[in-house]
Amino acid sequence: MLSPCGALRTRNVKNILGRKVGMTSVFTEDGRNVPVTVIAAGPCTVVERRTKEKNGYDAVVLGFESVKRKRVTRPLAGHFKKLGVEPARFLREFRRGIDGVEAGESITVSAFEPGDRVDVVGVSKGHGFSGGIKRHNFRGGGASHGSMIHRQPASNGDTNAGRTLKGSRRPGHYGTDRTTLQNLEVVRADAERNVLLVLGAVPGGKNALVMVSRSVKAAKAGA
Repeated sequence: MLSPCGALRTRNVKNILGRKVGMTSVFTEDGRNVPVTVIAAGPCTVVERRTKEKNGYDAVVLGFESVKRKRVTRPLAGHFKKLGVEPARFLREFRRGIDGVEAGESITVSAFEPGDRVDVVGVSKGHGFSGGIKRHNFRGGGASHGSMIHRQPASNGDTNAGRTLKGSRRPGHYGTDRTTLQNLEVVRADAERNVLLVLGAVPGGKNALVMVSRSVKAAKAGA
């Protein structure tokens, strides 16, 4: 059975899973101090290669963070055993940039270079039940005495409808949404420490799982 450490490595796939470590700032070669997000990315094992003939579409399934077999469900344990790979805590599917990739190979940050453009997918921070000012950036009412409306929403449309119209901006659940930030720049890729530095902020809190892949916009532009 192939393990992440003993698997073959491929350098042409710019799809990887990782955990958000936090934010810091670094100096670029031209002397600029820029904010970056530190992502502990990979190594990821190609758990399965899906093909049009067998599955109806082309894709690769990447596994991130090895886990004991007893820690996964019995169906998943049987699935990993059938594929001949070690169990992984997280499994995610990628359909772009997978040419020449086969099951058992290992994906590391060595595939990324400074200047690459990537899309980062994560789950945004949860804020619970929030009001309109925090959730929708409402301005708020007057702060003087007698205003009676400080932070609560005021009129929000026709009252004869007898219902809340779809799309109305109201207080409610805020956060924990799948969020994608596109066309972010890779500032640094440290293959020795499996660390990826991405310019700016990415979705999620510290230690959150993120998916990094080649930018769709960059691919369309031929970059």
